[in-house]
Amino acid sequence: MNCIQNGSKIWWDVRPHYLFPTLEFRICDIPTRVDDTIAVAALFQAIVAKLNLLTDGNLGFRIYHRRLILENKWRAIRYGLDGLLLDLGKQKEVPVKDLIRELLEFVDDVLDPLDSRKEVEHIHTILERGTSADEQLRVFEESGGDFNAVVDMLIKNTLENVPERCFD
Repeated sequence: MNCIQNGSKIWWDVRPHYLFPTLEFRICDIPTRVDDTIAVAALFQAIVAKLNLLTDGNLGFRIYHRRLILENKWRAIRYGLDGLLLDLGKQKEVPVKDLIRELLEFVDDVLDPLDSRKEVEHIHTILERGTSADEQLRVFEESGGDFNAVVDMLIKNTLENVPERCFD
């Protein structure tokens, strides 16, 4: 219809890549730590595999009103792991961490075929420790508002678990 230049101009949270046969998840920022990034990518892979499995089994999905989805998106951005989200099935507010644990249970049966159990189980570490945003705020407050301390922490965490050979 010539209304956009190419598929990269489609601004969805999840979209087919316009050049490659892949899905792009544009839901969250990349975590600072490599292990966290791998865990999030593995979880997204597991979600797609699980939904594909259910679709192949001719199982349907509930459709929720867009404004409820956007409300949860806003709450996740604003309150992070310590917030409450709307459990749309139960029709009540629940802690984000509870919903994430429920999501981990939902995808559990596809983790071994994907050989990603270890990577996805790292999500529990993130739930206990907090996200990079949580850590940045903590370091900022503990340092009396020193942005250099936050940057130093980001550098340290970014290099964590990166093999030395990557710097040759």
